[in-house]
Amino acid sequence: MPSLTVDTPTGAFVLTEEEGAITRATWGQGGSDHTPLLDQAAAQLTAYFQGTRETFDLPMRVRGSALQRAVCDAMSAIPYGYTRTYGEIARDLGSSAQAVGQCCGGNPIPILIPCHRVMGAKGLTGFSGAGGVETKVALLRLEGAAGLLI
Repeated sequence: MPSLTVDTPTGAFVLTEEEGAITRATWGQGGSDHTPLLDQAAAQLTAYFQGTRETFDLPMRVRGSALQRAVCDAMSAIPYGYTRTYGEIARDLGSSAQAVGQCCGGNPIPILIPCHRVMGAKGLTGFSGAGGVETKVALLRLEGAAGLLI
């Protein structure tokens, strides 16, 4: 599977493409493959970190249970600069907040699918990406949602 490493303010970030869709994104070192989709994804990610892009217009494919896919869809629907709680998403999906939290932690395409926009009922919670909660705070600050953390 082709992958491309992109330097971001939160560290090296690897985008992976499979069958014409982004299927994985993770922090670390990876490939240096250039495909039209990976180059487009890298450009959109760079624009996001520059503050000139608020949404991602890329084909993405989430593998996993029906709940995993539904939670990823719900996270993708959270607008830039806004947050929702695990409980709110759980109510919408007829699930438990714990199950939603597990799906958020299992998000295979962080940032592009904005799991950082999901909070606990009482505020800031953990983040499974590199740098942990500090990365979550940095992403929310970038989006102007940091006021929600106080």
